[in-house]
Parts: sequence; structure tokens; C-alpha cells
Amino acid sequence: MKTKLFTIALALASMNISAQITVTHADLMSVGDIVYQAYDTVPEPSISSGNAGPNQTWNFSALQVQEYDTTEFIDPAGTPFSSFHPTANLCIEDDGEYMYINKNAQGLSLVGFDNFPYPQLFLPLPLNYLTTTTVGPVTIMDSALANPGFIDHSLAPAISLNPFYNQIDSIKFLIESSTEFNVDAHGDVIIPMGTFDALRVKTEGITTTDYFAYCSDSILGNGAWYPMPAAIFPSEVEIISSYSWWSNDPLIKFYLVQIEVDSVGGINAVDFMHSPSPSSVNNLSTNNFKIYPIPATSNLTIEAQDNELTYLDLVDVTG
Repeated sequence: MKTKLFTIALALASMNISAQITVTHADLMSVGDIVYQAYDTVPEPSISSGNAGPNQTWNFSALQVQEYDTTEFIDPAGTPFSSFHPTANLCIEDDGEYMYINKNAQGLSLVGFDNFPYPQLFLPLPLNYLTTTTVGPVTIMDSALANPGFIDHSLAPAISLNPFYNQIDSIKFLIESSTEFNVDAHGDVIIPMGTFDALRVKTEGITTTDYFAYCSDSILGNGAWYPMPAAIFPSEVEIISSYSWWSNDPLIKFYLVQIEVDSVGGINAVDFMHSPSPSSVNNLSTNNFKIYPIPATSNLTIEAQDNELTYLDLVDVTG
């Protein structure tokens, strides 16, 4: 009997170790949510993306704050460019610029900026360990504009390989993107604000920008689009690789940590969650500091007994 119970206990322990979470659209931000992020632009050497696989532990407790950022998600309805992005159900306003987002059960997608469409999948959903999603190539911008002499008309024969074409009427930009999302690990993420169960998403994106010119015959009116020679306007290829950690903890609603890496695996910078939603902020004892005058008009003095460097945010009751 003891042997049987011991075997059952081992089996339950094994199930607990191999358990992993699922992140769905219901776990992510909604209208009215505020996300508090910080940036470590020069992370410690101990900070790394770690390994793939189950039951990992990523210790990011050494992250330091060089910059803060607060993002509030608002309703697109009533914003200046909502009519350009009818599929958006979330919006971010930053110094007069607007980013439009669509969140649904299948994913989190960028819709566009201001009045410019820029469709791009940011995160496929739901997230489960070992799921892989490949998107693209998809066209995220195909835009033409008149050539106001930016490219000399004398280049028309060389671009078109047609000696009768003597002018360049327009220039076109074609931007295509391909992205692979791989949920390659799960485990515990340790950041300065706590420890969380998380899934790691490895993202590899390739964005290609090609340029075209509309060359024509000014006399007969014939014309066509031609790709720009590399000597005039070479194609641009941008490869971005990143790792992000996502949790279904109700206090988070966005990624816990995101690391962008360069072509050789070096870390460029780290974004991370530095505090939860305002409703969960712990009350502090007022015995160790004084704040005066109250009410204040233009100057506010804060005196603390502990002589140490402190970061302070002044916010209203809604965060």
C-alpha cells in the first residue's frame, strides 16, 4: 500500500513540474488598462535570454531602470484617425500620435499609425508551449508618390532599359514582412517586481523594402513600373529577433520582459514590467518621510529619513 501511494505521489509531482500555462486574449490589455514599463539600455552581463525547453528559470532581478514608460490603452472611437482603422478596438496616444491595435482570440495585431495603415501581427493567440506560427510574406505598405525631381529624369532609360522613356513620373515603396513566432519555453520569470509563471516567445521577423519607378515617354505617354537598380536605390532588408515572456497573471496584461537581440545574439536593450496595476500598489508607512506643503501649487518638498536614491512617480488616484 505504501509503495502504491508513493508511486501516485511521484506521478502527481511529475505532473506539477511539467505543467505550463496558456495565455489568451482575455489575459491581455483592454480599454482603460495602464501598463508600466521600464527600460534597461545597458543590462548586466548576467542578463540573457536563457535556454529553450520546459521548466526554465529566467532571473532578471538584476535589471536596472534607465527609463520609465507608461502606456494607457484607450477606446479608438472618438480619436482623430479612427475612421481610417475600422478594425481597431484599442488605441495608444503618445504626444499627439496614435497607434491603432486589434485584439481578438486569434492574436494581437498592429493596424496602423495615425492615418496610415500598417497591418502587422504582433502576437498570435492563444499561446501554448511548443506552438509555432509563421506569417507572410505579407504586404504592409504599397504606396506611390509623385516624383518632384527627387530622382533625375535622365535616369529613366537606365532604370527601364528603354531608350524612349525620358521621365520618371512616380516612385513606389513596397514593404513586405515575414515573421515566425515560436513558443519555445516555459517556466518562472524573476523580475524586480516578483516571480511569475510565463511562456517564452521567440520572434524572428524579416522586413524587405523595395523601390520602383514609373518611367514613361513624355511624347507618346507610354509608361510602366520598373524596379530600381541597386546602384540607385538598393533594396533594404531588416532582420529583427527578440524574446518575450508572457503571463496569464491578471496584474500583468502585457509582456513581462522583452529582449531584442542583434545578428550575433547580443542584447541591445531590455524592456520589463516595473509595477502592476495601480489597484495593487502596497500602502507605504508615512512615518519615514514628510511631504509638504499640502495643498501645493508649484513646488512640492519630499523629505525622507533614509538617505538613498529613489525614483518617484506623481500620479492621480486613477494611475
